[in-house]
Amino acid sequence: MSEKLQKVLARSGQGSRREIELKIQAGRVSIDGVVAKLGDRLDDLSVLVRIDGHKVDLVATSDEVCRVLAYNKPEGELCTRHDPEGRRTVFDRLPRLTEGRWVSVGRLDANTSGLLLFTTDGELANRLMHPSRTVQREYMVRVFGEVNEEMVRNLVRGVKLEDGMARFEDVVYAGGEGMNHTFYVVITEGRNREVRRLWDSQGVTVSRLKRVRYGDIYLTKDLPRGGWMELELTEVNYLREMVELEHESETMLTVEGQKRKRGVRQIRRAVRRHEERASEESSGRRGRGGKERRNPTSTRNKGAEEGGNARGGRGKGGNNASSGKRKPSGNASNRRNPLKNKPAKPRTRK
Repeated sequence: MSEKLQKVLARSGQGSRREIELKIQAGRVSIDGVVAKLGDRLDDLSVLVRIDGHKVDLVATSDEVCRVLAYNKPEGELCTRHDPEGRRTVFDRLPRLTEGRWVSVGRLDANTSGLLLFTTDGELANRLMHPSRTVQREYMVRVFGEVNEEMVRNLVRGVKLEDGMARFEDVVYAGGEGMNHTFYVVITEGRNREVRRLWDSQGVTVSRLKRVRYGDIYLTKDLPRGGWMELELTEVNYLREMVELEHESETMLTVEGQKRKRGVRQIRRAVRRHEERASEESSGRRGRGGKERRNPTSTRNKGAEEGGNARGGRGKGGNNASSGKRKPSGNASNRRNPLKNKPAKPRTRK
């Protein structure tokens, strides 16, 4: 049975169908040395398919093991594989694969945090993202401005945006103070910046946006910010069943791994190690940029001039080490002393 080229490549972990269609239109895909075009189908998986000149190992339906990750995206990360400006992306923290690659199920903009799913099955990603499947996405949103019942009714009934009508499936008020209000909202399409644009249409601004649910997969406290966790077979099959795909019978998680899931502390340690490595790499790049290095001798001399002799001298201000007092550091050194300018009490004789 023949299959569309983009479907086979999506199943082989080369991206979503939409991404592969764009590559085919750009002439980046070839079949046995002939540039592919949209509409091409594959009857035999023994053909030689290349993307940008690199051979692609085609995966049959029976050979594929579907894996799904849940990732707690922090603000500031981009949903792209490579950023020309060197900014962080959501793919930087994910585990490496020997075959295939991770495909993101939808996107979150740089200022949005929360639950983001990744899978090795491009067909699953494509179906979960498609508007016809009406998969619910729930967001916690904090808005700035006055919100009344009429505005909420408008958002539920539908608002005309630049790309057509859009609406929230549900809006639940979660409290707030002053001009800041928190809501939980549900959408089923996932258009570009849809939640922000809907609130903007009512004259209020979104100050914080966080996705907390995708279908019935919730973002829980077990997954710290910047951490990822692989879903178990039952959760993977729930997603596949929701979009009418056959159940998986295998999982890459071992039995011990399913019984002994990584705790919050372990995930936080892994995230912290990643942050340290990223900061070291960025500082190394800055060091190679040829910036002028400070002279430690000049800094020491400057301190000696301002605070007296740095090694036991009797200059103005004395020596903190010899007097037994610890010199404040960090924020404490910048904190204003409320008694500094207070006039001294006049001495009186008894």
